[in-house]
Amino acid sequence: MTTLRRIHSWFPLLKRPCCRGAAPASCSLLHTPQPRTAAAAAAAAGRAGSLCQIRRFTASACRLKDTDGSYTDEEEEEEEDGDFIDDSEVEELFQQQIPAGIGEGQHSVFIVHPDVKWGSRKQHLTTAELMMAEAVGLVNTLDNWRVVDKIIMSTKTPEKKRIFGKGNFQSLTEKIRQTAGITAVFMNVQRLSPLSERELEEAWGVKVFDRYSVVLHIFRCNARTKEAKLQISLAEIPLLRSRLKNEVANLDQQGGRTRYIGGSGETLLEVHQRLLKEREMKIRSALEKLRRKRHLLRSQRKHKEFPVVSVLGYTNCGKTTLIKALTGDSGLQPKNQLFATLDVTVHAGQLPSHMTVLYVDTIGFLSQLPHQLIDSFSATLEDIKHSDLLVHVRDISHPETVNQKMNVLNVLKNLQIPDRLMSSMIEVHNKIDLIDSYQFTEPSVLPISALEERGLDELKKAVEEEILNSTGKHILDLKVDLSTPQLSWLYKEATVQDVQVNADEGSAVVKVIMSTAAYGRYKKLFSGW
Repeated sequence: MTTLRRIHSWFPLLKRPCCRGAAPASCSLLHTPQPRTAAAAAAAAGRAGSLCQIRRFTASACRLKDTDGSYTDEEEEEEEDGDFIDDSEVEELFQQQIPAGIGEGQHSVFIVHPDVKWGSRKQHLTTAELMMAEAVGLVNTLDNWRVVDKIIMSTKTPEKKRIFGKGNFQSLTEKIRQTAGITAVFMNVQRLSPLSERELEEAWGVKVFDRYSVVLHIFRCNARTKEAKLQISLAEIPLLRSRLKNEVANLDQQGGRTRYIGGSGETLLEVHQRLLKEREMKIRSALEKLRRKRHLLRSQRKHKEFPVVSVLGYTNCGKTTLIKALTGDSGLQPKNQLFATLDVTVHAGQLPSHMTVLYVDTIGFLSQLPHQLIDSFSATLEDIKHSDLLVHVRDISHPETVNQKMNVLNVLKNLQIPDRLMSSMIEVHNKIDLIDSYQFTEPSVLPISALEERGLDELKKAVEEEILNSTGKHILDLKVDLSTPQLSWLYKEATVQDVQVNADEGSAVVKVIMSTAAYGRYKKLFSGW
């Protein structure tokens, strides 16, 4: 009866049409002091125009603040697409079908890590103890979850339904049953099959979770925007299908699988499968609209010629702290927890040449995550492909830093990141303040402490050099007539580094960084001046 009630609760969601989103927000400009001379007035006017342009871009492309004070691309999407899915409908999709058990209040968790001794599933770049520590960190990330006990147990048969051999499984079962207060077991493996999950739950009498379900629940707790909620809802579809198989298996024992529902000619299993398929199609349709909007926003960024730098790395490596240090964005509030960032946020910063770049804060990576979870977040991760430069941040103080690096590089390989971005990627060793007498042996890496703002000047110089190479921008010395709009135009369309004024001639030599296209427009506009 509970299963039937759950099915009927889906029908209103699947019948409702999509409608329009929220209203636009506004932006404000900074006050600029009055200059004292005519030449200074021209330069100030140019800087003000450039500032207005940057502020307008920030308002149009990154305007919607989430609860942490960062900006997302979401509001522009709503303004451009009249039939985009409404906030309330996203929320209903997000809340209607939460995988059973995992989101129900608090949990006292027993963690089991299967230590594979050999074969393709053996981990070579880490240890069982370090992987257990990461599993404990995942549980501790969740409010109202606590670890009551944990065990590392050897196995030669990780592919079996019960993962362990008969003797080890029996001793594990006795230990779990003898540990008071357990409400769930976290099996620290990538994914459990529906059959394994069912057998383990029957043997232990509590809910059993794998890494996929625990990480998804962390995502769910941290989701703020429509895109994050839709991507999480899509990633939960495989879990719902697994639960469906187990529920149908339970109904089989009662002879309920072959019963038809309301004379429709569909069995209970078929109704479940159809509703899940319709739900999946609806979510994918909404995400495809978001993908198109992201493409539009990227086009706007390229039109304004702001270089884009994607900052990526293993979860909790210090990406957000680094972007805050590079940009001075006080709205960024880094958190010392796993997966604190789920949405792509964009933050403007300046390089030593005064060139403005956009730093993109991305979702953190994690080891042993199924491709299905990465695929669900492809709309977010797609921004990485379209960057001008990648900065790979490593927590060099972490005992698994080498393994974390390999996991990040494997994810980038699976995302098919272009070779030009992989070859120019800057590797940053963060958190050197946590290591006594830190010394690096790799000449191509940059050691920094984002928290203490050490090494940032060298990083900015490296970013600037790679940006100039990747974007084809040039450093030029241009002579301008101060009685014309030339200087103002250069401030708006290029990066002005220096202005040497000749008051007697009423001219100036301007050192600028500009693209070939912008220089072509400049010559066309001012060739007769």
